[in-house]
Amino acid sequence: MIIGTAGHIDHGKTALVKALTGVDADRLKEEKARGITIDLGYAYTPLPNGDVLGFVDVPGHEKFIHNMLAGATGIDFVLLVVAADDGPMPQTLEHLHILDLLGLQRGVVALTKADRVSAQRLEAVRADIAAMLLGTGLQGSDIYPVSALTGSGIPALRERLEAEAQALQQRSASGHFRLAVDRCFTLSGIGTVVTGTVFSGVVTIGDKLVMSPSNIPVRVRSLHAQDRPAQTGVAGQRCALNLVGPGLDKASVARGDWVLAEPLHAPVTRLDARLRVLASEDKPLRHWTPVHIHLGAIDITGRIALLEGDAIAPGSDALVQLVLDQPVGALHGDRFIVRDQSASRTVGGGQVLDSFPPARGRRTAARLKLLHALDSDAPADALQALLQASASGVDLRRFALNWNLRENEARALWLSLPMRRVEEAETAIGFSPAAWQALRQRLLDTLMAEHARVPDMLGVDRERLRRMTAPTLPRLAFLALTDELLATGDLHASGLWLHLPGHSVTLSAHEEKYWIKVRPQLDAAPYQPPRVRDIARDLDMDERTLRLTMQHLARLGEVFQVAHDHFFTREAVAAMATIARKLADDNALEAASFRDHIGVGRKLAIQILEFFDRVGFTRRARDSHTLRHADLFADAATLTVR
Repeated sequence: MIIGTAGHIDHGKTALVKALTGVDADRLKEEKARGITIDLGYAYTPLPNGDVLGFVDVPGHEKFIHNMLAGATGIDFVLLVVAADDGPMPQTLEHLHILDLLGLQRGVVALTKADRVSAQRLEAVRADIAAMLLGTGLQGSDIYPVSALTGSGIPALRERLEAEAQALQQRSASGHFRLAVDRCFTLSGIGTVVTGTVFSGVVTIGDKLVMSPSNIPVRVRSLHAQDRPAQTGVAGQRCALNLVGPGLDKASVARGDWVLAEPLHAPVTRLDARLRVLASEDKPLRHWTPVHIHLGAIDITGRIALLEGDAIAPGSDALVQLVLDQPVGALHGDRFIVRDQSASRTVGGGQVLDSFPPARGRRTAARLKLLHALDSDAPADALQALLQASASGVDLRRFALNWNLRENEARALWLSLPMRRVEEAETAIGFSPAAWQALRQRLLDTLMAEHARVPDMLGVDRERLRRMTAPTLPRLAFLALTDELLATGDLHASGLWLHLPGHSVTLSAHEEKYWIKVRPQLDAAPYQPPRVRDIARDLDMDERTLRLTMQHLARLGEVFQVAHDHFFTREAVAAMATIARKLADDNALEAASFRDHIGVGRKLAIQILEFFDRVGFTRRARDSHTLRHADLFADAATLTVR
């Protein structure tokens, strides 16, 4: 168990820790010279069952609140220290507010320097403390009068702390490993060592991790857990990790960095959260207020973007977006504290809901609905609510990352909920059964309306149909949707065109005559057919009439308009698609190799590849193209529309 002290300066926190453990947590020369705690101190003491009780001693001076906040995150139990002669003081109250905002509800109060005051004074201070704790997570906490000087009350307090440690349930080892760095140093013959509290997961000697946000790969050479050499460290323990890695040294590590499992390295500068403003504030918190934000062990500046209303009244909470001045690592459920721009006053605090929010549309009703769905402590409940709220599906990989779910944990969650899941490679999208059925019906209704609007067009290509039906729907999901409808017979495909069963179109007699004359011109040079103006000139046809005829033929699926006034037969396009598939399978589909295989100029080869990208057959990736829907032209050569 990790115990964190809290309280006003000179109320005896460090002396109390020494009385309980025999360890002086003040380690800096300046601390010993001035007699006050400036930075975080640490002490450990063995328990009868062989476990170790860890203490994080925090500074009480208002100037060192940022150091106190770095140590307050990750503790299990609060030891709130109040001197009997002074009673509760300003920093006592601010520390209490911070602990409450961090969601800490287990703790006791040590009423120190009890030997200096009368019994009447002790009772008066007890009453003051009980009143101060009202309405906080520590309300009703036991109060132990102690004296670090005489030892009075120390055995009883230690007995209570040992009992709390025995009763503490071990934290789950689920999730990827995360450690918030609060200290870094070097040891001769050992190298770089970082210390901090393990937020989640398990670390083992030899593990390959990442220093974030600097993205330095590291390996764990050795470790200490709760001040003892160990093979592994687990969530809830304070660990010291001896790390090695390229470019890693003391200067490359800062308080507030994270040591993470590689999948968690995803630093961000925006976080959607729920923020509560302290009731003690004099005025509401306004939109775009500049603040200091403390998350994990980091102190970072940024602004508060309100997502609900124009201000947050004292004592109230609301959804906000934290817009940060530098990237940080954060996940759902992480607690944070907000202080004013000058870092002189605690304003409020809250909990991260979404680590990957949009920069635009953050205040829309649809977005707020999704955030309310995420406002839960249970991933299953949150995902169920998200599925119900999202018509365009839920990015399941992003959800797993936001909630720090390992692969097996994520898959178990997905299987436990009713959903239609679409997966390909590293992408996974989930839909509620109702949302998936609604998409099916919307697609069919869209096609029916399009057939009525343009009866002489055979159908609609996939990409255009996606934009008409559900423009925010990921392409992978739309392909799965159309494939499912094709398999059930509710949708038919004729080459590029998707249409309803029974819908067909024909050429007029005049257009049929034109097509009989034009077809040989296109077949003569299938991969480099003449343009409309050239065909019209060679066959002595009216150019405008021919152009309209070719456009109608394109709507029928007889030809494809690859570029302006450049039409290719469906057989030629199918043959070029076959060549493109082979090139993509063998090596890479690039303009130069494609040009050489079909025997055309570079400009035309690029236009054909751009056409393939446009219709969804391929996807451009830098200077090459990868297959996206490889069977798109599989039946184009045998298409019959008349």
